[in-house]
Amino acid sequence: MKKLLGKLGITDRASLVLFIKQFVKFGIIGVSNVLIALGIYYTLIYFGVYYIIANVFAFVVSVCNAYFWNSRFVFAKKDGGAKPVVKVFTVYGATSLLGTGLLFCMVDLLHISQWIAPLFNLCITVPLNFLLNKFWAFK
Repeated sequence: MKKLLGKLGITDRASLVLFIKQFVKFGIIGVSNVLIALGIYYTLIYFGVYYIIANVFAFVVSVCNAYFWNSRFVFAKKDGGAKPVVKVFTVYGATSLLGTGLLFCMVDLLHISQWIAPLFNLCITVPLNFLLNKFWAFK
């Protein structure tokens, strides 16, 4: 356990508290991103937009929201130029590709409802996004 904490940059009580605070803040932002993304996704598929296109559009809007709030509220990087923006879009892009692949597999191969499948993706993409943003994009 100590080795895992060390890899996460948690070496003492203060770094543990900071990590937990950041994760909770990231979770709050994540909930808003999920609500925004799902709201857009469900609205678009309700109006007949192909679910992959709806997913991509929802991704772009939610990443813009994520960058804005994570840079100011979670990781406190108010002015970092274009580099953090590119990194955040890379992180979310990679996890979005993963999520889209999983979404395709769940809907088209496993016949899970297109309304339910995105919820399963969250269990994988949210923790992965936090770790990649914390240790790479906003480092």
